[in-house]
Amino acid sequence: MLDTRLIRSACIVSLIVLGGCLAVSAQTAREDAQFGPVVRAYLGYLRNEQEVVDDRASRREINAAYYRRNSNRIHALRQMAMRIARETENDYLPELEAVAADELRLLFEHPPRFQTLRVGQVVQTRFRYLGMVRSGDSFYIFARLDPYEQAELLQKPRQISDNASGSIVSNPASGAKVSTRVRRVPTP
Repeated sequence: MLDTRLIRSACIVSLIVLGGCLAVSAQTAREDAQFGPVVRAYLGYLRNEQEVVDDRASRREINAAYYRRNSNRIHALRQMAMRIARETENDYLPELEAVAADELRLLFEHPPRFQTLRVGQVVQTRFRYLGMVRSGDSFYIFARLDPYEQAELLQKPRQISDNASGSIVSNPASGAKVSTRVRRVPTP
């Protein structure tokens, strides 16, 4: 009798959890439907990454702090991707990187001070700072510049130094509005 009640209770709890997961999945699918195929694919990739982190946590392969930080990072990337897609109304996302303040060395040999970063600022001609997202931790989101943008930035200091004043602007994009452009595709 006790075993039957226990099994019945476990089944009911399982159905409630399954129903909750399906409801969250359906809501996520509705949110994603407003975006184009590229953004939807990226959001799907982030969902898959979260499933991997969840699976590793369920098998006790990772500790709670690692799980929390990576889940928060995935959430921050999702927020930024959706914000970019809504603001630009473009089905294109740059390669995004999310790091906490103590992880800036993962991206930069000589990391900038996070207190001085400004939205739109190009950092070391490789990344554009997009902003900070609070998702448990504070994550600093960067967009990796494509090779064309990097080449343009490397040429700009030379062009600017050739002008009459002779001053070199080390960060021509500072203070600029965050913008993305369509990736160049060679014609066949």
